[in-house]
Amino acid sequence: MSPGTKTPGSISLIPILMVNFIGTFGYSIVLPFLIVLVLSLGGNELSYGVLGATYSLFQFIGAPILGNWSDKYGRKKILLLSEAGTFIGWGIFLIALLLPNHIITGSSKGFVLTIPLVLLFIARAVDGITGGNISVANAYLADISATHERKKNYGRMAATANAGLIFGPALAGMLGNTSLGNMLPVLLAMAVSLVSLFVIANKLVDVKPQPVSEQITPGDPHKILGQEHKECYTVGEKDKHSFSRIVKLPNVLFILSLYFLIYLAFNFFYVAFPVYVAGKLKWSVFEIGLFFAILSAVLVVVQGPVLSYVSRYFSGTILIIGGCLMLAVGFFLFRYSSLVPIYGGLLLFSLGNGIMWPSFLAIVSNVGEGPYQGTIQGFAGSAGSLASIIGLLSGAFIYKFIGVNTFLLATGFMILIATAAVQLKRIEK
Repeated sequence: MSPGTKTPGSISLIPILMVNFIGTFGYSIVLPFLIVLVLSLGGNELSYGVLGATYSLFQFIGAPILGNWSDKYGRKKILLLSEAGTFIGWGIFLIALLLPNHIITGSSKGFVLTIPLVLLFIARAVDGITGGNISVANAYLADISATHERKKNYGRMAATANAGLIFGPALAGMLGNTSLGNMLPVLLAMAVSLVSLFVIANKLVDVKPQPVSEQITPGDPHKILGQEHKECYTVGEKDKHSFSRIVKLPNVLFILSLYFLIYLAFNFFYVAFPVYVAGKLKWSVFEIGLFFAILSAVLVVVQGPVLSYVSRYFSGTILIIGGCLMLAVGFFLFRYSSLVPIYGGLLLFSLGNGIMWPSFLAIVSNVGEGPYQGTIQGFAGSAGSLASIIGLLSGAFIYKFIGVNTFLLATGFMILIATAAVQLKRIEK
């Protein structure tokens, strides 16, 4: 039997699970020291926010193209292209670290634009335009999974991604304290990307893409740290319905608005927290890496046994409201400088996000009938992507003017969302 004729369920999951783990692991290795690197190269909170938005913007542009190509030419080819872009991106990162920190332009307020900093922007743009390693891997998993095994296989996919998010930052913290400093995590990111290329090219069985009729959201672990906001595959019904028609359906505009606001609040945190702890509190790469590793580990526990337990006793609406209020308090605690409130904020962040987001996704899936559901979820993903870009850019500007009080803005958004979420009770089934 040729590879192309193998049936769903007969192909080994190990290669695609490896690709998924390596994708999250590689990104999260670099995450803890990225803000330290930007500051050392002459950047500030503005350049860090723009750097984050650069990936999101280019991935927003590139994801629909790659999604179409993956349906047309096959997942394996696009996974190779996407991973090659990631490898090239890390290569440009490495060049930036090796070049002298030559100033292109500067300002009286301390911001300078240097050649290495420009290369970091180019690296994130290259990785973004070819981004989609993890989301195309999710679509490939749908191709090779029998219908009755999809939920279980998505759970395995989420577990491998979560493992990458736990071990990546922890390892980055240890590597950042070596004599090679920032260079070693980038070298390791390049190495794991090269391994992923090898696995995709030599171990992944190429199959004919199957129509994806639903948004694939196995816990969305890769979105916890702000990576791959827009899914890189095509939802089957999406092109059949216009946005103007979809938003006229009952509850759709309300859901899309909440989706947008949630992402906006979270991206204020993604900008403000690294800048605050690295710039003002002078945390080391080890301390930043440890924080994100613990955050990911607690979140895994909450999204697993904790969510399973509390969902027996509380409705999805209650979990969303409660989760948003926990997040509001968590964001408020991040304003302080001592470890006790900051790690208290971490605990509330993980608890709140862990019970709120899966519960919200479940209610989103109840909106619309049959063929409209995939389209609605596609537009919701686009709303999240747009909020990520706006949040990263505006959050950077806001932090420059109000500093740590940016967390209060995120707190306010979460209270607003919790208040509005009362209306979700009429949607929940």
